[in-house]
Amino acid sequence: MTTTKEYESYYVPDQSKWPIIGAFALFLIAIGAGNYVANIDTGEGIGGWILLGGIALLIYMVFGWFNNVISESMAGKYSGQMDNSFRQGMSWFIFSEVMFFAAFFGALFYARMLSVPWLGGADNNLETFQVLWPEFHAAWPLTTTPDGTTTEAMGWNGLPLYNTILLMTSSITAHFAHVALEQNKRGVLKVWLGITVLLGLAFLVLQVEEYIHAYSAMGLTLASGIYGNTFFMLTGFHGMHVTLGTIMLIVMLCRVFKGHFTPENHFAFQAASWYWHFVDVVWVLLFLFVYIL
Repeated sequence: MTTTKEYESYYVPDQSKWPIIGAFALFLIAIGAGNYVANIDTGEGIGGWILLGGIALLIYMVFGWFNNVISESMAGKYSGQMDNSFRQGMSWFIFSEVMFFAAFFGALFYARMLSVPWLGGADNNLETFQVLWPEFHAAWPLTTTPDGTTTEAMGWNGLPLYNTILLMTSSITAHFAHVALEQNKRGVLKVWLGITVLLGLAFLVLQVEEYIHAYSAMGLTLASGIYGNTFFMLTGFHGMHVTLGTIMLIVMLCRVFKGHFTPENHFAFQAASWYWHFVDVVWVLLFLFVYIL
């Protein structure tokens, strides 16, 4: 006796232009950022324009790819197997982002816990041993450079604290929005999700204001030695992830207003929520190790 088992069909999309466009956008971002940082003191080069072009192309890719996936989903082409693939893909994507930030946090810890003490002679018997220059003080943050330039360290209160409150609140509102979707309360969903988007935008505005203050009033720039490098590297990349997360939430909000998602089928919303909570957790660690300690 033979038995037959029906399997769900697995949708295979046509060849897409978006991966190569995304790869080229990331290439422009890398080249532009490197050129911009290398010439930041002189103001020469076109690295800034290349960087902006790469960011614009990346945003175009994100919206275009989202549009294709949304159209395929609403056309009923996705099955349960496809849903599992999306879940695994998003999980591995967030894991890769965890490793991304782990590398930069590792660089921060290596600099302040190993390199700076060694340069100050903490591992040597001679108390007067100095590797860099006689006035070098082996304490974090390093706010003095060999040419005598002194900068201020960014404190945790003020704008950083306000941004922490904004992101923590946005994580709560995102959770409330998710619960409202599961309960099919569309009006409540729109309110909570809209508030989450506004909080994300407010965070980005305050971070821009923080950078302006750092450059104009504190003398804290990318040229401010290892402290300035690690500060702007960590906060800048986090800001980029907040930007991406906010774009994702805006797309979800537009879909909600179009009547998309049901309590049983809303993984796109769930994936955006996962990403937003991840961004919030990274900021808590960043606020603790970069601003406070």
